[in-house]
Amino acid sequence: MVALLGATLTTSMSSLAQTTVLGLLVYELTGSELDLGFLGLAEFAPAALLVVVAGSVVDRFDRRRVAALGALSNAVVALAMAWYVRQPHGLSTTPIFLLVIAFGAGQAFLAPALRSIPPAMVPPAGVPWLVARRSVASEAATIVGPVLGGLLYVAGVWVALVAVAALSLVGAVWALAIRVPEEERLRTAELSPPGDDEVGHVLEEGIPASRGGLHEALEGLRFVRATPVLLGAISLDLFAVLFGGAVTLLPAIAVRLHVGPIGLGWLRASVGLGAGATTLLISFRPIERRVGRALLTAVTFFGAWTIVLGLARSYALAFVALFALSAADAVSVFIRSTLVPLATPPGMRGRVLAVENVFIGASNELGGFESGALGQLLGTTGSIVLGGIATLVVAFTWGMLFAPLRRIDRFPTPPSPASSEDEPLG
Repeated sequence: MVALLGATLTTSMSSLAQTTVLGLLVYELTGSELDLGFLGLAEFAPAALLVVVAGSVVDRFDRRRVAALGALSNAVVALAMAWYVRQPHGLSTTPIFLLVIAFGAGQAFLAPALRSIPPAMVPPAGVPWLVARRSVASEAATIVGPVLGGLLYVAGVWVALVAVAALSLVGAVWALAIRVPEEERLRTAELSPPGDDEVGHVLEEGIPASRGGLHEALEGLRFVRATPVLLGAISLDLFAVLFGGAVTLLPAIAVRLHVGPIGLGWLRASVGLGAGATTLLISFRPIERRVGRALLTAVTFFGAWTIVLGLARSYALAFVALFALSAADAVSVFIRSTLVPLATPPGMRGRVLAVENVFIGASNELGGFESGALGQLLGTTGSIVLGGIATLVVAFTWGMLFAPLRRIDRFPTPPSPASSEDEPLG
């Protein structure tokens, strides 16, 4: 477990420190909220373009090695960024965006590989326990990563990016150190649909054995589409954060509030503080009942505090709003992170989590583009407030559209891996 938490902490710190540094750098170069949006779009594009390949690779090969290679790729890209910003000529956003796309390509493999490992490490009843502790490591990264990025930015952008590379390298080592005794058995298990009625209707004959190629790669998408609870939970996060994600505009908020890189780092850290405190509480008192209603309630609070953030005119209120909305988001993340793998056959988790990774990327990075574009048209305040209102509408609508999700009381029991004489995936 220590290796899993170490890999989660260091790779998440690397990504968040880089996002903080490049967000501030791009805004200082252009002064445009729209460019912050394009930065988010560059981060999202690889996950969307590589979803078919990444999910299949994660299910075919040793997931620890896939995660390690993704982290190693990120380290190389971060070093390339550090070299570029050290050049004496004037900086342009185009090379920065291209390098961000390359970084996102590594994340497209790293994220689903690392997230598909925990359900293989413990019995089903222990998954919420392990997910909660992994979430603590992830949220700790959201505190330390941005603050570290902001502090090192003052010393030099290249210094911060070298630190990003070092964290990615450490994450790769941790990923290789993870021990999963049952991983090989789970990867070669027969793919069968969940049996719990709460998970919703899946194709009556289950998910067929993989045929390879594009068909195999798209099975994750078909499975999500055929399972109402999965589709509802993943798409809820997509649209809620797509409209309500204001973190991309934090550099603009920091300028409006007249705070520098360190102040921006602490604003980003407040996201981790709120989420971390909530996740720590959940790790001791996991959510076990009325799971569906808790998810919808958390999204509602997320939208409400987003509106407060948009209206904030003091640093203290902005800090509190970010703390509160991230606390609500942590509840949503915990529920989704536990529900999705438990409702997915073990041999298919890589493909399903790759699909989810695209939804998460769309909600965060594509949501950042939406926030940046609206910020250019309506101003920072108008963009954030309108996004918060849209999130409230999404929470209410999803409660009506996905009744099976709303009615879930307890987390489902995952399908048991069955022996199979079919040719293994890898």
